Amino acid sequence: EFNIEGYPTEEFLALCIANEPEQVTLVPDDPSQPTSDHGWDFLAHGAMLAQVVARLKDRGIRVSLFCDPDAGPDMIARARETGADRIELYTGPYGSCFEDGVEAGHQLNMLASTAGLARSAGLGVNAGHDLTVDNLPALAKAIPDLKEVSIGHNLTADALVHGMAGSVRRFISALEVK
Repeated sequence: EFNIEGYPTEEFLALCIANEPEQVTLVPDDPSQPTSDHGWDFLAHGAMLAQVVARLKDRGIRVSLFCDPDAGPDMIARARETGADRIELYTGPYGSCFEDGVEAGHQLNMLASTAGLARSAGLGVNAGHDLTVDNLPALAKAIPDLKEVSIGHNLTADALVHGMAGSVRRFISALEVK
């Protein structure tokens, strides 16, 4: 499906409305930042996000909010109060420590805990950042009801070796291992 990810400037929102994606993922990064590296502070930005979420949902667009892997109950409750449909868990720390089994386990536990809080609050759970065919199976096992994953760089790099169709099949297979 078509998902547009970005910081909610007026220009970004106009782009989203003009292109009618199935989903918009809102990230807290400065528009000049090359990639996301943290989730929203829902306590500080909840009111602004609620207005943006309402505008997008009025157009029939599902909304996901980028979320830190260690967001606690208060943050998840505030994310839910914005009216968003989902959160996207920031998996960068998990991806970057995957070779260290102990730290990767710690990161997975954090992600699974935050996913559980989100589910209990009625939010769907997406995940994204530094995900590979090697680290996806453990993530999918820790969070079995993931709605979707966002993969860019590693999918493209894998496609250089396996072709795009082959790479997509590899990532789907990695998600199906439970």
